[in-house]
Amino acid sequence: MDFVLSEEQVAIRDMALAFAGDQIAPHALDWDRDRHFPLDVLRQAAGLGLAGMMVDPDLGGSGLGRIEAVLVYEALATGCPAISAYLSIHNMVASMIGRHGSDAQKAALLPRLCAGDIWASYCLTEPGSGSDAAALSTRAERQGDDYILTGQKMFISGAGETDLYVVMARSGGPGPKGISAFILEKGMAGLSFGANERKMGWNAQPTRTVAMDGVRVPASAMLGPEGAGFKLAMEALDGGRTSIAACSLGGAQAAFDKARAYMGERKAFGQKLTDFQALQFALADMATELEVGRTFLWRAAAALDARLPEATRLCAMAKKHVTDAGFDVANRALQLHGGYGYLADYGVEKIVRDLRVHQILEGTNEIMRLIIARSVLAEAGHV
Repeated sequence: MDFVLSEEQVAIRDMALAFAGDQIAPHALDWDRDRHFPLDVLRQAAGLGLAGMMVDPDLGGSGLGRIEAVLVYEALATGCPAISAYLSIHNMVASMIGRHGSDAQKAALLPRLCAGDIWASYCLTEPGSGSDAAALSTRAERQGDDYILTGQKMFISGAGETDLYVVMARSGGPGPKGISAFILEKGMAGLSFGANERKMGWNAQPTRTVAMDGVRVPASAMLGPEGAGFKLAMEALDGGRTSIAACSLGGAQAAFDKARAYMGERKAFGQKLTDFQALQFALADMATELEVGRTFLWRAAAALDARLPEATRLCAMAKKHVTDAGFDVANRALQLHGGYGYLADYGVEKIVRDLRVHQILEGTNEIMRLIIARSVLAEAGHV
C-alpha cells in the first residue's frame, strides 16, 4: 500500500476538514448541551457527496472507497465525533442497500439516501442481546406475501428522527442462519420509538428504542436473501468498525491540537508548559499514538476494499487499537489542560465523553479481542 495520499484523497480530506471547521465545530458544544440533532447540517454534508460515499454514482453516490471514507470521518470528527459517527451509520445502511438491495430497492431508496432527503438507522442490538447479536429475538413471521415484525431494538442511533430502518429479525430457526434483514420506514403502523436516552456523550444524535408491534411489511422489504441477515449485518460492521475508529482518531486529534495550543499559552513557574520536558514527552507519546492508529487504520481499510481474507481480523484490530488509543489521547489532553480541561467551554471534556462509547459500540473491544484471537488461532490450526 502507498502511504502517500493521492491529490484527490487530499482534496477530499481537506474539503471535509473545512466543512468540519466551518459548519460543525462552531456549534458542537451547543448541540451537545441542547441534545440537538442538526439534520440541516447533515443535509449540507450530503450536498458535498458525503451521505452515499460508497454508493455507485449511477445511483446518486460518490463511488469512493474505504480509505476515502475513513479520511472523511476522521476529518468530520475533529468538529464533532457524534455527528461524524452518525453519518458513518447512515453511510453503512446506504452501502448495505447498494450492495445487497434489489434493483427496485436501490432505485427507490439510494438517490434519496445519498441526497440526504431521507436518513437511515441500523437496528441490530436488542435489550437482551448486545454482544451476542445472533441470539436476537425480534420475530418476522410470514403471512402470505407479507412479514409481520414484532420485537424491540435498543441503542439505535438517530431513531425517531430518521426515516429508514434496516432491522435484523428472526424469520427462521435459532442461530445466525435464521436471521433476515428488512427495510422499514418511519410511519408504518406498529412502529414506535422510546424516549431519547440520556447519555454520557453523543448528545448531538438521538438514541432511542425502536419497537415493532406487528409491523406488516411486504416480502419485497427484505434486504438480501432470507436467512442472510446476520451475514449482512456482520459484513456491514467490518466497515463500521473502521468508521468508528476514524471518528475516534478525529476526536483525539482535535483534543491533541487543543492541548498543544493550550500548553503554548499557559505558564507555570515562570515558563510555558511547552518548556517542560515531561510535558513535551507527553505530547510526543500522544502524537505517536495518533500516527500509529492512523497508519494501521488505513491498512485495515485497504484490506476491506481489496476484500482480503484477513480483512475482518484487521478491522477488529483497528477498531480495538484506535478507539482505545483515541480515548487515552483525549483523556491525556484533558489532563494537560488541568482544571480547565474539566470545564465545558474548552471542549475537551466533550470529546472525552463522546469517545468513551466508541470502545463499546460496533462490537465491544472485548469482542474485538475474541474475533482477533479466534482468527489467529484458526490460522495456526487450533480452532
